[in-house]
Amino acid sequence: MLIDHYERDSVFLSTLKNLAIKIDPELMEIDHILSDDTLFNLIKGDLSKRHRLTLKTGRNSTPIEVILRMLAVKQLYNLSYEETEKRVKDSLSLRWFCRVYFKRVCDHSTLIKWANVIRAETLKAFNERVTVIATEVKVTKGRKLRTDGTVVETNVHYPTDSSLLKDGVKLLSRVFKKVRQNFTEIAQEVPQLFRDRFRSARKFARRIEQSASSKAKAAKEKLKACYSKLVEVGEASVEQGQEMLSIIKEQSQQKAQELGQELQTLLGQMNQVLHQTTQRVFKGVYLPAQEKLVSFFEPHTDIIKRGKAHKETEFGHKVWLDEVDGGIVSNWRVLKGNPSDDAQWKPSIDKHIELFARPPNQASADRGVSSKDNEDWAKEKGVNRVILAQRGNKSPERKAYEKQGWFKRGRHFHAGIEGRISVLKRKHGLDRCLNKYR
Repeated sequence: MLIDHYERDSVFLSTLKNLAIKIDPELMEIDHILSDDTLFNLIKGDLSKRHRLTLKTGRNSTPIEVILRMLAVKQLYNLSYEETEKRVKDSLSLRWFCRVYFKRVCDHSTLIKWANVIRAETLKAFNERVTVIATEVKVTKGRKLRTDGTVVETNVHYPTDSSLLKDGVKLLSRVFKKVRQNFTEIAQEVPQLFRDRFRSARKFARRIEQSASSKAKAAKEKLKACYSKLVEVGEASVEQGQEMLSIIKEQSQQKAQELGQELQTLLGQMNQVLHQTTQRVFKGVYLPAQEKLVSFFEPHTDIIKRGKAHKETEFGHKVWLDEVDGGIVSNWRVLKGNPSDDAQWKPSIDKHIELFARPPNQASADRGVSSKDNEDWAKEKGVNRVILAQRGNKSPERKAYEKQGWFKRGRHFHAGIEGRISVLKRKHGLDRCLNKYR
């Protein structure tokens, strides 16, 4: 049964006082924010739906208050779930912050299960409520808005056709082993369906990797031959999988249905990888980025090119951030694919007006967002100072316009969002998303 919190432990609090434990001021401020009833009820609403009778039956769960605060610690210090459990166990100040007191700290696997129940929509509403609280305590007034995008990479290796084919054969072999373990009668009737081709796939993938760096004509011919062999191994694994799928579908057990669904998904992905490999290697046809699969483990991953010198191609999702004065990230959006930056200006202004019930006095973005349409639209919405440096050659009038003091100060203020993104990436884990799709 889901419970709200542990009873206040006076013995723990007196121990904390007697030992003169100093609480981190940052934790104190976050503690005040997390005491808000609206934030608590947002999380409770999701956690209460984990099971049908979560609020009524069963033994007492880890309290909602503890879950919320432990997740805050994890995010604040950019820890894994295992590290979060250890840090809270070993620290009296974190035990106080998480309201665990002298009680048992929940296992990291339990924390993962509860965290997976919280929806993205709830986190959006949570962040909006934090923005409202920041406005109430006058941390921000929402007078200035600066907006910019970045890429959060998914936790995948660099995708090559050979590595994807190897991964696909490996995953199919894993499913074959699961079927053998759960349905021994099938393994006895048709043992040829359970052949593991991963060693062959790995061998040809290694040869491709060794030959790829050479520019010699003989190496290129060898490369193509190895790709041909690797594709044959992949196609043979797919044929195995299709035969096995037809047999599994005849089984009535729930485990058979689960394995059948997993196998069907993998076969679809493997066929896609075989198609894109054949098109590129043997026909010289490069498919559009949105038609490519770059990971079996994170199939939602987008291919993103932003023209960055240090990283030509990134694999993940583009995230757009809106920050207001006071250092508050008031809104974020996870974008699909690689849309143009200038399309993000209007949604940012509209969301700001929705949150603060008025347009910002000043709004700024990078040159990629700059256009006459965006500038005129922002002024029509009531933004007094639109800070969008024009791209390309500028007329003398435009140069004079951008040399005005208020425009320069606005550009200096906007530069701060690069630092904000840097902190989010270095300190809070925004550089790479470690959450698993499967």
